[in-house]
Amino acid sequence: MADPSGTGVPSPVTDADVEAVHRQLGRPPRDIAEVAHRCPCGEPDVLRTKPRLADGTPFPTSFYATCPRLTGAISTLESEGVMREMSERLAVDEELAAAYRAAHEDYLRRREELGHVAEVAGISAGGMPTRVKCLHVLVAHSLAAGPGVNPLGDEALAMLPDWWAVAPCKETS
Repeated sequence: MADPSGTGVPSPVTDADVEAVHRQLGRPPRDIAEVAHRCPCGEPDVLRTKPRLADGTPFPTSFYATCPRLTGAISTLESEGVMREMSERLAVDEELAAAYRAAHEDYLRRREELGHVAEVAGISAGGMPTRVKCLHVLVAHSLAAGPGVNPLGDEALAMLPDWWAVAPCKETS
């Protein structure tokens, strides 16, 4: 089970964070509200983004995974069919479906804290509340919100290898 041992305590964005995320993404980050989670090495691995970008574009993805090791590990899960299996379980497991709907509501509430954007009102991300479309969003939500908020994000997080354990991220991203 993955245990990133980082912090989900939101923190203000520093110039060093912007530089780290630029290095991670290969482009300048856009409209960061805060660092929502940090890897144990101290680098940002999940950002909380504003619901409307500076150019006016609505942006429903409030929690955005940036660490290349983390996103690579999540992509591997996606390629293994984990999203399809989770979506199938949602269709038959009412308890799981209810917990996932609650995660959707949590996601909406947290995004709304940053501002109301009518174009994305009621729309979360990752396929919530009825299907699984993007594990990256679900894992980012789990890392930012902490365990027990997004059941499928928590499950995916538990399936990941220890992406942070090889060496400090600063040396290899």
